[in-house]
Amino acid sequence: MAEKSKVVSIPDQISVRDLADLLGASPIEVMKLLISSGIMANINQTVDYDTAAIVATDLGFEIQQEIAEAPEEAPPATEAPTLPEEVPLRDIYAQEAPEDLKPRPPVVTVMGHVNHGKTSLLDYIRHTNVVAGEAGGITQHTGAYQVEVNGMEITFIDTPGHKAFTAMRARGAQVTDIAVLVVAADDGVMPQTKEAIDHARAANVPIIVAINKIDKADSDAEMVKKQLADVGLAVEGWGGNTIALTVSAKEGTDIDTLLDMILLVAEMSNLQANPDRPATGAVIEGQLDRNRGATATLLVQNGTLHVGDQVVIGETYGRIRAMFDEAGNRVKSAPPSFPVVVLGLSDVPQAGEIFTVVDNEKSARALAEQRAEERMAAEQAPVRTLSLDEIYAQMQAGAVKEFNVILKADVQGALEPVVSSLEKLGDEDLRVRIIHQGIGKITESDIGLAIASQAVVMGFNVQAEPAARSMAEIEGIQIRYYRVIYKLIEDTDKALKGLLEPVYEAVVMGHAEVRTTFRASKLGRAAGVYVEDGTVKRDAHARVLRDNEEVYDGTIVSLRRFTEDVNEVVEGLECGVGLAGFADFEEGDVIEVYKRERVA
Repeated sequence: MAEKSKVVSIPDQISVRDLADLLGASPIEVMKLLISSGIMANINQTVDYDTAAIVATDLGFEIQQEIAEAPEEAPPATEAPTLPEEVPLRDIYAQEAPEDLKPRPPVVTVMGHVNHGKTSLLDYIRHTNVVAGEAGGITQHTGAYQVEVNGMEITFIDTPGHKAFTAMRARGAQVTDIAVLVVAADDGVMPQTKEAIDHARAANVPIIVAINKIDKADSDAEMVKKQLADVGLAVEGWGGNTIALTVSAKEGTDIDTLLDMILLVAEMSNLQANPDRPATGAVIEGQLDRNRGATATLLVQNGTLHVGDQVVIGETYGRIRAMFDEAGNRVKSAPPSFPVVVLGLSDVPQAGEIFTVVDNEKSARALAEQRAEERMAAEQAPVRTLSLDEIYAQMQAGAVKEFNVILKADVQGALEPVVSSLEKLGDEDLRVRIIHQGIGKITESDIGLAIASQAVVMGFNVQAEPAARSMAEIEGIQIRYYRVIYKLIEDTDKALKGLLEPVYEAVVMGHAEVRTTFRASKLGRAAGVYVEDGTVKRDAHARVLRDNEEVYDGTIVSLRRFTEDVNEVVEGLECGVGLAGFADFEEGDVIEVYKRERVA
């Protein structure tokens, strides 16, 4: 410990790696100390003197500020490989010199409600654009494909829907330039249609509406346009400028016009990239092929990918041994907006992960190992919840100008006044943006959208589904529950003004299933339960859940094992539970035990 009392000189700016070397500590130990101070930094990021001084003090050092000397030309690195600085995909084009940028094909995602014809539309476009001579059409599923229209290319991303679209954004990949929303003319706007609109809007991509199935006798395109206007998507002719076309994927009616409109929107968006640089882009899908090993469909977004390039994808790396287009033909290079299946990776990557080309295998391995260390450090650190206070701090720092909210309510009549009130809050500098609104429980889809959009989830007279609640806890998404409208509005207004008071958050301690009921002299009826996980404690808070619906929220007032009163019962044991003011137990009910912890 005596050595750690020596004086250390720290410059104005220092990377996490160099700080660790300076203090004789591991990078992971330094990152943990930074996380405990509320600072998320990876091994290559720089921190200022004040931040580095806190870490040094925590490790027992005395500190002094290093006096800057005249800059000297740095000698070339000879030991550790130079690792590329990670750049979010939304910023990769902004870093290019204007003279290096060239037009690139648009990347399109097709979304819509189930059975509205999304797959039929994609299949019609795909099979009518197969190059002559490719007998049998598409020979393999790649998750993406490119078609040619009037001598110009369009890339289509074939995802399972808006949830996958948003999950990719949550991992950092913003791959879509245009969203095509498919709505059946005989069915109209449905719940998944509304969700798809909200997910596309959250990604800030232009929407083209394809009103499908106009070949059906009961089709009504004008009804669809009105319904779209009712949910806030105003199309041409209904007070808006969103392009809406009537098509039939079954008969091929006006599909060519739809493709022309995609090219028109792309031209207006001025999509460009620099093909003359090392490639970067996103994983569309990955799979393990029994014969070829780990494969992945990569969408090149900037630069050009070549056979022989060394790539890093998250913690996976490898040398590109071969590349194939969607028809299974070998290709030697892939320019911007071109999707290819690649071989040569060390493992199967996840959809939405970002790939980067590096100089050599040593650099690739070092970067993959660094990311593995960062992931392990993040897993060991406590989850940081994106709270209202934290959003306000980001607003004050100028990082965000909008407070993103996902709002769920029990009935439409309650949703409308809440939305109306929230939209009136804030000013031109800070305002509420409702990313998604809906009726019913808070779902995993809602949490996924919150992750991608950095949003707070609010429930009015509804609870979160168990899977959604677990996902929110793991990902650090805050769910706030309300039963009174004015309290929801008041809290949001305070968040915008930075006046929000600390709140108490429910932390689940355990769950017990009701197996039987019996009479209890003081309580009327009590429940015989089996503790499925965690701990059940006397005087703890408890909810009774019946078919995932909350029917009671109160306190445990009696806890017995056989004939003895006990303070707690752990997982795997049976006990008797009595609740304050509640006796209407049914077999199969779940008692969720929780404590209230104060959070900022």
